[in-house]
Amino acid sequence: MEYTVQKLGLLASVSTRTLRYYDEIDLLKPARINSSGYRIYGQQEVDRLQQILFYRELGVSLEEIKEILDSPTFDAERALREHREKLLERRAQLDALIANVDLTLAQREGTSTMTDKQKFEGFKQKMIDENEDKYGAEIRAKYGNEQIEKSNQKVKGMSEDQYVALEKLNEELHETLAQAFSTGDPAHELAQKAADLHRQWLSFYWDSYSKEAHAGVAQMYVDDPRFTAYYDKEQPGVAEFLREAVVIYTSK
Repeated sequence: MEYTVQKLGLLASVSTRTLRYYDEIDLLKPARINSSGYRIYGQQEVDRLQQILFYRELGVSLEEIKEILDSPTFDAERALREHREKLLERRAQLDALIANVDLTLAQREGTSTMTDKQKFEGFKQKMIDENEDKYGAEIRAKYGNEQIEKSNQKVKGMSEDQYVALEKLNEELHETLAQAFSTGDPAHELAQKAADLHRQWLSFYWDSYSKEAHAGVAQMYVDDPRFTAYYDKEQPGVAEFLREAVVIYTSK
C-alpha cells in the first residue's frame, strides 16, 4: 500500500511538516515522487518511520537515529526487541510512580498509611532505570554486574533524609565546580572542594570508595562523550577540568 505525505501523517499521527523535514535531512525519503509532484511512501518507508518514532519515544536524537538506521549492520528485528525491553522498563518505572501516587492519595484520604521510605520508592527506581538506560552497558563492563547491583540496592535503601541530602549535594557540587572552573586551576581550593564533593556524591552510590575508582570515573567523564556533554552543557571543558581536579585530589 502507498501513502501520500498527508495520509502517512494521519496514519502515524505525525505532522506533514515533520515528514517533509525528515525528507529534507534524508532521514525518511519518499519511495518516489508522482507525476503531480506528491511524495509517495511505500511499505519500506512506513516501517522506517515506525523505527524512527520508536527511537524518538526513547529520546534518541534525529542525527543518531539516522546513523543507526543507515548502518549496514542495522537489524530491524533486533531493534524492535530492544525497543520492547526499553518500553517495558519505562512501563515498570511508570507503574512504580503510579503506585506511589495511589498510596499517597490513600494516606491523605485516611484509608492507608505510608512510610517515608515508601514515599520515595518510585523516584529512586526512576533514578536507577534512567542511569541503566543511559550508561548501563558501559558501567557494567567497567565495574561488573555485582558492583552495579550493590550500588542499585544502596539507592533503593536510601531514607528520605538521604535522598534529600543527595539532591542538595548534587546541586552544591555543580555550583562549586562552576566557581572552580572560572579559576582555571584544578589545584585551586575550590576545585579540590569540588573533587571532595564528587567523592561524597559517589559514596551515596558505591558500596565502598577507592581513589583508583574515583579517578577512573573522572577519566570516563572525558572518554565518554555522553558524560562529557552532561558536564560541559554549561561551559565546554568542565568535564576535563573535573578530571584534572580529581586526579590531583586522589594523588594525595
